[in-house]
Amino acid sequence: MADETPRPRPKPRATPLLVITPKPAVTPPPGAPRSTSRQPDSQQPTVVIEKPSGFENAEVVPGEKESGGWWFSGPKYKYLTKAVRSEIEKAPVKRNRWRYIVVHNSATRQGSAKAFNYYHLRVRKMPNGLAYHFVIGNGSATGDGEIEIGSRWTRQINGGHVHSDYLNNIALGICLVGDYNRDIPTPRQLEALDELIRYLRKRVGKVDGRISIVKAHREINPPKWPTDCPGDKFPYRWFHGKFD
Repeated sequence: MADETPRPRPKPRATPLLVITPKPAVTPPPGAPRSTSRQPDSQQPTVVIEKPSGFENAEVVPGEKESGGWWFSGPKYKYLTKAVRSEIEKAPVKRNRWRYIVVHNSATRQGSAKAFNYYHLRVRKMPNGLAYHFVIGNGSATGDGEIEIGSRWTRQINGGHVHSDYLNNIALGICLVGDYNRDIPTPRQLEALDELIRYLRKRVGKVDGRISIVKAHREINPPKWPTDCPGDKFPYRWFHGKFD
């Protein structure tokens, strides 16, 4: 369960989310996700003492410009809209920063980046709000397969999605809206996840000569803090076949 939450079904937006500032509240919104073992950023246990170094002053990885003319239009994307790609490219990505990409489920059947940001910021008291860098909708509150970008990506700051300060500094977090102990991801969510991970791997570049390592949350969380996220019904065989 990575962490998070919810409402009706608007058409997919082409513009990425840039963190919302909700009205103050202390009561979880209707449909708030069940409690997990995650703690706010400031309360996370440091599992690894060593802190990542070298990327703070590293050069910025240049983003790619849309290429080609009428004879070559570049790769075709179904879920990575031009607006989303633009936001991914504009972020000041430091070379050697992002070693891992970690995939979560929200442990809720409904949700969006806006709802999860509200819950993390106001209820979980996480100072940077939305714990993830990206959210992929399931058609409940945003489009099925719609990719939303959180401010942790646009600002290039640590995540709040795993139980290690060290890993949060070097691991991008992607949350799929859904409870995969009860359901399975939609086909559109998996297609969008595939596009997004492949794009991010190119965008962030290699670390120590290898592309970003892709893991499910439960495969990377320290043994002291076990989790079943992204759920027992998540398609691990498909996942490892794609990204191992």
